[in-house]
Amino acid sequence: MNATDRTPADLLRSALAADPARPLVTFYDDATGERVELSVATFANWVAKTANLLQGDLAAEPGDRLALLLPAHWQTAVWLLACSSVGVLADVGGDPSAADLVVSGPDALDAARACSGERVALALRPLGGRFPGTPDGFMDYAVEVPSQGDRFTPYAPVDPDEPALIVAGAELSGAEVVERALGDAAGLGLTGPGSRLLSTLPYDTWEGLSAGLYAPLATGGSVVLCRHVDRLGAEGLAKRVESERVTTTAR
Repeated sequence: MNATDRTPADLLRSALAADPARPLVTFYDDATGERVELSVATFANWVAKTANLLQGDLAAEPGDRLALLLPAHWQTAVWLLACSSVGVLADVGGDPSAADLVVSGPDALDAARACSGERVALALRPLGGRFPGTPDGFMDYAVEVPSQGDRFTPYAPVDPDEPALIVAGAELSGAEVVERALGDAAGLGLTGPGSRLLSTLPYDTWEGLSAGLYAPLATGGSVVLCRHVDRLGAEGLAKRVESERVTTTAR
């Protein structure tokens, strides 16, 4: 992190400049056997493509509200940073009927149809796979995002003091997200570059978002994000902690 970093998107740019090759997000889904590891550079590329989709094809503007109906997942992390890049307010688990646009996983499509604006659906299949058939009334993220540009420039500068995130009813500006993430670092055992945190927490609370994305990003660390970890068992989880060289956990 640099002293001038005041939004999550700023944190990602600094991480990219410092060490693009280091791991940033490693994702496991123990219901499917999926493992995905994204370096800073790969993650940033996904964020740029998603931000271009958001700003361009979806015509989102700073201050627009996006209902984010996704679980703890590497693609959710990408959307959170893409929203920060554009200046869109990410409302985690928010009411689609009150949102300008909605991004939904396969389990929330019915609820997402309450949004009168643009709707994007994610299949959340291994390797970012697409739906077998695009859900009616939705854009399939996996179909649309690959053709987007690899670099992103916002049409308007993002104000770090404007609302950037709503989670569990609490609204935070971009600057507050960065400040709180840094404040959480010591309690999470993140001591700086090289720290590797394994999180089994959902993304529907600040604690889950901080441990599963923002605090590792703010401190030069990385996160091992685990979904459906209850299927792994205590012994399997212990082996994962060892094999992934985890230095701290949040469960």
